[in-house]
Amino acid sequence: MVARSLLDDSRQLQRAIALIGLGARLQLLQSETSLPYERLLKLYKEVAGRSPSKGQLPFSTDWFIGWQPNIHASLFFNIYEYLQKASAIDEVEALMKAYQLYVAEVSTNGVEPLLSITRAWRLVKFVDSGMLCLTACKRCGGNFINHSYELSANYVCGLCEPPARAGKGRRGGLIH
Repeated sequence: MVARSLLDDSRQLQRAIALIGLGARLQLLQSETSLPYERLLKLYKEVAGRSPSKGQLPFSTDWFIGWQPNIHASLFFNIYEYLQKASAIDEVEALMKAYQLYVAEVSTNGVEPLLSITRAWRLVKFVDSGMLCLTACKRCGGNFINHSYELSANYVCGLCEPPARAGKGRRGGLIH
């Protein structure tokens, strides 16, 4: 039997509690902590006050390419990438901090966040695996999420060239 450190267990518990507080799904907790499934399940019920959501995680990269989700995903990922480069924190800590900053930024503008912590985590995994990447817009120079295999020489982002019916929905506004 491997001896487990109480201090490491405490760190793993704090990380799991923070992720649950941000709305993480159980699969994310299992992947990013070393705690056993049964313990995570019990912790989730205790912290969230309910059983975790069931079902598969979103897998399609296409969700991140749609007009509004792309703006949100690109904002989150640029924050995440900056934190990774500018600070000495691990990937999960960067994920949590970037997500909190993303939510604060869009909420400041009165916009409901489209990205959940679980989708943000999947986005990071998609970029790490080479399925998605950041592509610079040729007009504004901003970096936006795009399929890795797409031609990017003439890429124009959804902010510079919104779809024809953008903002015509019941809520109006550019990034609602």
